[in-house]
Amino acid sequence: MKKIEIVVNPGKVEVVKNLLISCGVGGAMFSNISGFGTQQGKTYVYNGVTYEEHVLPKIKIETVIDDELVPVILSALSEVATGKVGDGKVFVQPVDDAMRIRTGEKGLAALRDADDSAD
Repeated sequence: MKKIEIVVNPGKVEVVKNLLISCGVGGAMFSNISGFGTQQGKTYVYNGVTYEEHVLPKIKIETVIDDELVPVILSALSEVATGKVGDGKVFVQPVDDAMRIRTGEKGLAALRDADDSAD
């Protein structure tokens, strides 16, 4: 199993969510985060006053998947990239185990859709 963390601009969230669903991902967690990188922030002018924002809003999408889905998702993400600074980053980490608390299912069984999706 692998944990994938995808960091994107807020405007790309729906595209990435739909991409994950089409690749067979059963669920994901979304977090509002802020960060800086190659973009180096933005400059705004309001009523003649210049404001610089060095830390930009981002969305972090996290999911745990079967190892076989990793290349599929990475390839699909590359296809929706604009080729511009700010497209985002993907981090892939190994996951030793997972457990569905309600049923005690472990490993890949804990990730798959259950008959009763009350989680």
